[in-house]
Amino acid sequence: MTKTIDLDEQARDILKMNDRGGYTIPTKGLYPYQWNWDSAFAALGFAQFNCARAWAELETLFSAQWADGMVPHIVFHKADPGYYPGPDVWGGTGPIPSSGITQPPIAATMARLIFEKDQSLGEEHMRTLFPKLRRWHSWFMQWRLDQGAVCVTHPWEAGRDNTPEWDAPMARIDPTDVGEYVRRDTQHVDGSMRPTKYDYDRYIWLVQMGRRLHWDQQKLLDENPFRVADPTMTFTLLRAQRDLLAMGQMLGLDVDGIAEEIEILEQGAQTLWNPEIESFDARDAHSGEWANCVSNASFLCWYAGLDSEGQTKQLQRVLDKVQYGVPSHDPESDKFDGRRYWRGPTWAVMNLLIGLGLEERNHPLAERVRIATKTLIEESGFSEYFDPTDGSAAGGQGFTWTAAVWLSWAGRT
Repeated sequence: MTKTIDLDEQARDILKMNDRGGYTIPTKGLYPYQWNWDSAFAALGFAQFNCARAWAELETLFSAQWADGMVPHIVFHKADPGYYPGPDVWGGTGPIPSSGITQPPIAATMARLIFEKDQSLGEEHMRTLFPKLRRWHSWFMQWRLDQGAVCVTHPWEAGRDNTPEWDAPMARIDPTDVGEYVRRDTQHVDGSMRPTKYDYDRYIWLVQMGRRLHWDQQKLLDENPFRVADPTMTFTLLRAQRDLLAMGQMLGLDVDGIAEEIEILEQGAQTLWNPEIESFDARDAHSGEWANCVSNASFLCWYAGLDSEGQTKQLQRVLDKVQYGVPSHDPESDKFDGRRYWRGPTWAVMNLLIGLGLEERNHPLAERVRIATKTLIEESGFSEYFDPTDGSAAGGQGFTWTAAVWLSWAGRT
């Protein structure tokens, strides 16, 4: 019990340490700005001891919402020359300097979880956030669907930057004209844990293309060679739409059309089932080719409210192969790398989303995922991610979202 209490205190201290006044950075140095889905997780963490601060986190994020409804993946509240690519590279067109792409839409789900803890005081906050969440979800429905599944237009959008799912579409990009640049991430973390220069050249090429097109979504739709129907985006938006509908009905707000959008996304999710590997998978929207990858995103189906006997078999297989949670890539794949970013490591935040979905469906593997995550944090601290084979810490340390996962889910008794 003493150890749990100590970790509770450490987790709260991390959130406070990374608090920049209304928004939270993921960790000092490596990520000095406000990240979209990081902030949604941070809000859930704050809600365990300070609901007012939790609402402020989400409201600060949505203060950067663009005129078209998009909520950017990075908000550059204060200049920090130690980060690349910064606002001068992105050339975002929102009310606050920001990136030109988005991230997985988990904010509505986190807002609902916070609202359920704080209904009396949270109603005003929820009424303010609701139309902003609705506009963001509508932006996805307008610009990012392929056969009803949600696409990413940059690997950073999925939050899973260098997953093997992007390998084939990334290989078709020729970044020879990207120019010289200096990465900052490898100055904070060992390069063996980060995306390679091969990947980064293509990331920057896509950023430069977006800026050249002034982040015009129609032009990007016509020109961008990277457009992948993604389980992360599809399952998180489907879940977010369900939560938005529930909150809107609870508050007596206008929810016309949301139920129909949910049906579209449910049908779209089924287009991501790859019968060859018997798993939900990413699909190149240009070529129609499968990634042929079982990733941790494949297991977000339950979070989205979808049962899958086939995915249960995959989850059982994967959990039997590694000791520490759900790896970001299939441990039996020749592309698996247990310490390189999204090519194998376990992420507490993905375990949280997977675990919540499993719990809500009364799935027999639910507690196994939570206990594995709990053990990871107890043994290796509040790391950005972890090697799923030995549980060792990797990436940034003192990480906001891992602290939030502990407080809201993994550390409960």
